[in-house]
Amino acid sequence: MSKTSTGTTGDQPTNVLGHASTENEPDTAIESKTGSAELSRDDAFEMLSNRRRRYTLQFLSDTTGPTSLSDLAEQVAAWENETSVEDISASERKTVYTSLQQFHLPKMADMGIVEFDRRAGEVRLTESATDLDIYLELVDRYDIPWSLYYLGLSTVGTVLTSLAYAGIQPFAAVPFAGWTVFLVAVFTVSSASHYVLSRRMRLSSNTVPPEVDDA
Repeated sequence: MSKTSTGTTGDQPTNVLGHASTENEPDTAIESKTGSAELSRDDAFEMLSNRRRRYTLQFLSDTTGPTSLSDLAEQVAAWENETSVEDISASERKTVYTSLQQFHLPKMADMGIVEFDRRAGEVRLTESATDLDIYLELVDRYDIPWSLYYLGLSTVGTVLTSLAYAGIQPFAAVPFAGWTVFLVAVFTVSSASHYVLSRRMRLSSNTVPPEVDDA
């Protein structure tokens, strides 16, 4: 099954080529900007802040070459409704199709994340999409950022070892060396978990988005 996505910005499409469209689309075609600058941090967070765009990136990243907008809309609708492509309704598919066509894909194309041929109804990722990998784990995924988690863990560890070293009970019941070994173990486990979760959040690391896989 092939996949598809679209791109535009605001109320006006960008990079209009003037081709006929499909499924009642305007008589235009849209492609992503070429030779655009590297995706900025703000643009990356804005791109990934929406679940439908994250699902779109996941679907397109698993496909080599262009994909159809219809297939893309079907799969995104299936993920959103936690069902299979065969079981989604026509209204669910149409809702996602219209949203992708009129808003999300145009925005992605304007940022240079996808290229879209409106006449052919085909879309594909650009190389710029790989820039989003490092931001995926930071956007609406965990209760607290990993940086805050490590800061808190370091603070707690410092307090515990200081109390043990000063001989304050009940912390002194565990030797200073014991607290040190314990904290090293905690940091090791945390780092390993961080690595595994970061790998899972990267594009193309799963056949389904982690948000769906963990549901």
